[in-house]
Amino acid sequence: MKICIFGAGAIGGYMAAKLAQAGADVSLVARGPHLAAMREKGLTLIEHDRDPVTAPVRASDDPAEFGTQDYVIVTLKAHSVPPVVSRMQPLIGEQTTIVSGVNGIPWWYFHKIGGPLEGTRLESVDPGNAQWDGFGPDRVLGCVVYPAAEVSAPGIIKHVEGNRFSLGEPDGSKSERALALSSVLGAAGLKAPVRPQLRDEIWVKLWGNLSFNPISALTLATLDVLCTDTGTREVARRMMVEAQEIAEKLGVRFPISVERRIDAGAAVGAHRTSMLQDLDAGRPMEIDALVGSVQELGRVTGTPTPTIDTVLALTKLRAKLAGLYT
Repeated sequence: MKICIFGAGAIGGYMAAKLAQAGADVSLVARGPHLAAMREKGLTLIEHDRDPVTAPVRASDDPAEFGTQDYVIVTLKAHSVPPVVSRMQPLIGEQTTIVSGVNGIPWWYFHKIGGPLEGTRLESVDPGNAQWDGFGPDRVLGCVVYPAAEVSAPGIIKHVEGNRFSLGEPDGSKSERALALSSVLGAAGLKAPVRPQLRDEIWVKLWGNLSFNPISALTLATLDVLCTDTGTREVARRMMVEAQEIAEKLGVRFPISVERRIDAGAAVGAHRTSMLQDLDAGRPMEIDALVGSVQELGRVTGTPTPTIDTVLALTKLRAKLAGLYT
């Protein structure tokens, strides 16, 4: 089985390191100093309960070097994917599966969902239908990413917590391709359950990303603060309630309450969200995938989103003033 990870940052690098250590046929598409370090010294993984392990890996900034793959696992930020769909084409053959390990509402969300919204496209996450047309929705296998990791230095991945990558077919089936990938990831020490209702997991994770991320970018607060401060907790709660109304119209069931989800965020402690980290580092933030997509789904389902609209407008302007959103 040939696996290419496109976007070998923290999450992609963590997965690649585990696969490489297990002897899997894995390659990485990366760039810059991180790529140079991996080529020269291999990919090092630091886990809290183990000594650092370095494994040789095949890495390049040119996907054509690797040829057709069985699986292409996309671990880029959501806004970075549409511009590089054409670059991925040398990796894609007739039997290639695209594994979408990207935060937010996925571009394939309405593929095989059934009902009147079947085949609906989302401009906020797939402008110009770049992924829908360039990959084809029948190739996609969904993935909800739970681990936390960071690139501590070029070629070095520090694993913080979590090792689950939930997989799911758009139609909810336990397909051969999903089970095969789950087995390979499991052999590498990763949890990869195949879920019949992956969209439910997408929304539970999105609940936090939708609210905590933009609020942190606006206030610079860590999770423990914004989830316990009376004012910001209420803003997050209202955003989640609006999102829940949208999701339930789409058939999603939430296994926990809004209050428990916010309490879980507070329990993480003094964590800086990914959007706050991107703001501090001068990197584009995942505003459209995490917040704009929910606003768009509100329009699709006829659901008012006044709090989401307000926070989205403020976050966009914050990012524009920092030169991080156009």
